[in-house]
Amino acid sequence: MRVISHSQPQHQLHHSPPLRDRKGRADPPRTRSPRDSDLPENLRLAARRIHPSRHLSPTRNLLALGETTLINMGIYLSTPKTDKFSEDGENDKLKFGLSSMQGWRASMEDAHSALLNLDNETSFFGVFDGHGGRVVAKFCAKYLHSQVLRSEAYSAGDLGTAVHRAFFRMDEMMRGQRGWRELSALGDKINKIGGMIEGLIWSPRGSYSNNGQDDWSFEEGPHSDFAGPTCGCTACVALIRNNQLVVANAGDSRCVISRAGQAYNLSRDHKPELEAERDRIVKAGGFIHMGRINGSLNLTRAIGDMEFKQNKFLPPEKQIVTANPDINVVELCDDDDFLVLACDGIWDCMSSQQLVDFIHEHIQKESSLSAVCERVLDRCLAPSTIGGEGCDNMTMVLVQFKKPITQNKKADVGEQSAKGVEEAEIK
Repeated sequence: MRVISHSQPQHQLHHSPPLRDRKGRADPPRTRSPRDSDLPENLRLAARRIHPSRHLSPTRNLLALGETTLINMGIYLSTPKTDKFSEDGENDKLKFGLSSMQGWRASMEDAHSALLNLDNETSFFGVFDGHGGRVVAKFCAKYLHSQVLRSEAYSAGDLGTAVHRAFFRMDEMMRGQRGWRELSALGDKINKIGGMIEGLIWSPRGSYSNNGQDDWSFEEGPHSDFAGPTCGCTACVALIRNNQLVVANAGDSRCVISRAGQAYNLSRDHKPELEAERDRIVKAGGFIHMGRINGSLNLTRAIGDMEFKQNKFLPPEKQIVTANPDINVVELCDDDDFLVLACDGIWDCMSSQQLVDFIHEHIQKESSLSAVCERVLDRCLAPSTIGGEGCDNMTMVLVQFKKPITQNKKADVGEQSAKGVEEAEIK
């Protein structure tokens, strides 16, 4: 597979090559306990009383209390919510299906976007896995694609730069009175960042901006100094234009493509154990304890999480937690079967290759792609909350390419090559 990684030096865009299961074997499924930031404040305090050290993960202590206690404390439901939101659509180039399910979790914090026609040539899909609340995920599902569309880079055909800027733009838009108002309208309780010295947080009036002027005007009001939400979300999005696929990812949601039945990871899970992530965190003044940033968050890139983005002396991409996405540009071919975007509620239970194999097994049997997604969610749902795996919210988007792909007009990557695009082969 030939992959073009888009480089944008002025923004210090760091990208990683797509990952492949070594020797064609399935990569091992990941496990994790619920994130500390998933817990309501009263549960965080309860966890600290159980173990007073502020450098230890409260969630780990809570898990030791047992399934019944976790249910009573409101982390898990006594029975899972298995109702699903599902959707299907298609145009002349592709079709998609998606499904999401709350599962065992006490609230649904996932969100998604699926636009077959972002414009006449481009489709947009995204999954957003919230933590600490649903509001940032809902905000991204509502606004991220529109910021891609309004970008000058998008108008010039540079999809990689357009989506890269849109990720940072989400953080900017959630600050100040306008950000407060928009987040409030999405229905979640918002807590201002407290106990910080004024001036150490970017002012909405003078914040870093990638995108110049737009209609997101500054508003005066009682929350003009709102520094943004303390909750956050992952973001994994895909843009498809003719035979060009652009994938952008921040966090541990994942994008996988099936090429001739083989699973290829087109995104990298941003975890504290990655050397480059760890170096940035430490240089920005953070630390990693028990696999978590400052003993709390177990992923290193996200939109929101403004408590980790306080240093006004560092640009956005160098903060403890950054929204800076990895960007991969892939030329599609007739061997490409389908694309999957899913939150870690899926990947905790199935490897990339296992999921691809499961889809191939069921895609001809089911009446729709959303039905295939529903089968995956049912397959991943745990019978109880004892083990932790299969207990998270689950969202999956499945995009199937109509053949032959190569009859579509070739995407013009020549201009991108002139801008310093690097090429990499998946080994």
